[in-house]
Amino acid sequence: MTIASSSPPSRLPLGAAEEARPKPRTDRAGARETRGDGRLAAVFLAPALLGFTVFLLWPTLRGIYLSFTRFNLLTPAEWVGLDNYVRMVHDPIFWDSLTVTVEYVAINIGVQTVSALAIAVLLQRLTQSAVLRGVVLTPYLMSNVVAGIVWLWILDTQLGIGNEIIAGLGADRIPFLADETWAIPMIALINVWRHVGYTALLLFAGLQAIPSDMYEAAKVDGASEWRMFWRITMPLLRPVLAVVLIMTVIGSFQVFDTVAVTTNGGPANATNVLQFYIYGAAFGRFQFGYASAMSVALLVVLSAITVLQYRLTRAGQTDLG
Repeated sequence: MTIASSSPPSRLPLGAAEEARPKPRTDRAGARETRGDGRLAAVFLAPALLGFTVFLLWPTLRGIYLSFTRFNLLTPAEWVGLDNYVRMVHDPIFWDSLTVTVEYVAINIGVQTVSALAIAVLLQRLTQSAVLRGVVLTPYLMSNVVAGIVWLWILDTQLGIGNEIIAGLGADRIPFLADETWAIPMIALINVWRHVGYTALLLFAGLQAIPSDMYEAAKVDGASEWRMFWRITMPLLRPVLAVVLIMTVIGSFQVFDTVAVTTNGGPANATNVLQFYIYGAAFGRFQFGYASAMSVALLVVLSAITVLQYRLTRAGQTDLG
């Protein structure tokens, strides 16, 4: 029996092989390609950088400068050094506004975070219907001004449907937005109603990143839903939850429009949040220097809170392997 021997693979001569091998690009060609990519990236980034410079960077720098001046739009800015900051430290209304703002933030963040987390977990564990997610997000599509006006009508003491229901149940009507005790909690709940769907969808996206086999393994071991929530969901959701908390805290400290259309800072300054007080100082009394100083103080407070939150929650780390 004859065994057919396979012929060895043909080999190119050394010179031909080197010619057939793809030649690396020269440094000059690579540099031209890099410059081309850089120009293309600059073209795409230019609109965003322009908007950032015009609407954020320049106003911030201008505001910091004005905080050291006396300026009322009618006369040139007069340099006064730290006078505005000294006035702010001794201004009782400023500290009262800061206290009211902190109260609002505490209520808003507490209720919104717990509610959004509950909605997100229910969406992830029970149903993932896109229609239901759209329904949850619907209030967020409404502006703060429209939401404030709608709830102003609902909570009206005499004609609001909310008080009509309360009166129908035999209870006394409640002046929700005209009472010092009720005003800030109701404004916080109005904003919770509007933003909770958006926050819930952010947390829902974080839940989608948790591997489902972890829940399946926990079920095999006999873990309850409550135990899985605390042992699996919360630890693995921590980075997303930390970022959401940072975003919501920053947004809560900047509340303005809901207050402006519902209570206008009243009653008796009970809802005179810091942003509303800054607005009144600037555009009501034309004290732009003092308003800028309070804005810079708010910027410093928010920066400190953000850094502290980032470190305490370890937002840049994840427990997912």
